[in-house]
Amino acid sequence: MWRMLFEMEEGQSATYTVDDALLSSGFGKFQISILSYAGIGLIAEAMEMMLLSFVGPSVQLEWKLTSHQESMITSVVFVGMLIGAYSWGVVSDNYGRRRGFLFTAIVTSGAGFLSAFAPNYLSLITLRFLVGIGLGGGPVLASWFLEFVPAPTRGTWMVVFSAFWTVGTVFEASLAWTVMPKFGWRWLLALSAVPSFVLLLFYAIIPESPRFLCMKGRTTEAMEVLEKMARLNNIQLPSGRLVSDKNIELDEVSRSSESAILLASAEENGNINEDEGSNFGGIKSVGKLLAPKLIRATLLLWMAFFGNAFSYYGIVLLTSELSNGNRICAKEEVESIHSNNASLYKNVFISSFAEIPGSVLSAMIVDRFGRKLSMASMLFTSCVFLFPLVFSRAEILTRISLFGARLCISASFTIIYIYAPEIYPTSVRTTGIGIASSVGRIGGILCPLVAVALVHNCQQTTAILLFELVIFLSGLAVAFFPFETKGCRLNDTEVDMH
Repeated sequence: MWRMLFEMEEGQSATYTVDDALLSSGFGKFQISILSYAGIGLIAEAMEMMLLSFVGPSVQLEWKLTSHQESMITSVVFVGMLIGAYSWGVVSDNYGRRRGFLFTAIVTSGAGFLSAFAPNYLSLITLRFLVGIGLGGGPVLASWFLEFVPAPTRGTWMVVFSAFWTVGTVFEASLAWTVMPKFGWRWLLALSAVPSFVLLLFYAIIPESPRFLCMKGRTTEAMEVLEKMARLNNIQLPSGRLVSDKNIELDEVSRSSESAILLASAEENGNINEDEGSNFGGIKSVGKLLAPKLIRATLLLWMAFFGNAFSYYGIVLLTSELSNGNRICAKEEVESIHSNNASLYKNVFISSFAEIPGSVLSAMIVDRFGRKLSMASMLFTSCVFLFPLVFSRAEILTRISLFGARLCISASFTIIYIYAPEIYPTSVRTTGIGIASSVGRIGGILCPLVAVALVHNCQQTTAILLFELVIFLSGLAVAFFPFETKGCRLNDTEVDMH
């Protein structure tokens, strides 16, 4: 009888976590399918963002808009993203990652396609605002993919995932170069909505995050996902019972076999869920983000996201706006502004390729030197590349400087999207990234309003100095991040990482 009890206790003590399952699995066919789906989502987001460089100037010419109205076409997208990033983060933390990106794909594809038929300026900015709300769900896909990747190679594979953004930007520039001169901006808007429709086509076969399912006490469903992963990757899962980090923490508090049995029973019945329904509007999640253990990281992360977004989209806009602004300020005649200007497509196409070495560079350094050092070095190097433009804006110098600055800022942006999910526990991960991304969108909103206005008012030097200051302050914020996450496991509980 004692032997039987001992064997029962030993069976109950054999447990493993999602991290253990992922480590035994490695990065196999299952993860590649997850990467492909999430990558299509990132391509869709990149295409919808990059088309703003082409659509705004073309619409301004066709509808005789002011420079402020042109800027608003870009800014309303970021306003929508600000709202969407927070909203979809809360939805996915409470109701699942799948449900979060289902709604984003529906909104983005629908509003994106309909905006091609916009009869006037008001309807166009309304539909682009809705596209922005849909695009705000981008961080949900990033979190979802991250939760399937083993910890040791997480940095590298998140860089590979981020490379899909580069694919999207290059493809959009190629599409604009092909479509815009012959068919105009409406065709570009319609064709750019196609990748979002692809997400809807394959949605039914996409699994929920097992880490999210464990957090909600739905371990049977989590096991089904992990078993599917094991079959596809041709490996065996660790022996024992699947538990989340939260369960382990509770086991440590009450170690008696009676408590363990009660805990297992409660888990099966889904009773360990956190006060579902008490997180109205995500208020409880926001409170966790600003708790003593996370407040410093959260506030510095917001600063870094703001600076990265402001600078990245600013550099993209400067690619077209600087050359046009130089011509205006030199009192040269500007015919057909950007819409039929082949050099615009050429410049944007060339600068888009800067993101390829940016992705390669971030892949090389993120797991070798860590997240903090990699990000800070990329931001400060971006400052160095932009600095010559304060004194001269000759065409070749402008092209080289913007290429180098975009390379570095895209690498930094890639790494911050790796770092952000790693500092937050599963219960608030997508809310945390969503709010940080929303703060970044504020940078995106202000960027066209400030940068485009300065360039159009012949204050190019002031615009460049503004970007230098923002990038430098972002680098300082990164340097003061409280902890490094290289090689750390993802948290399911609110623990401090040192």
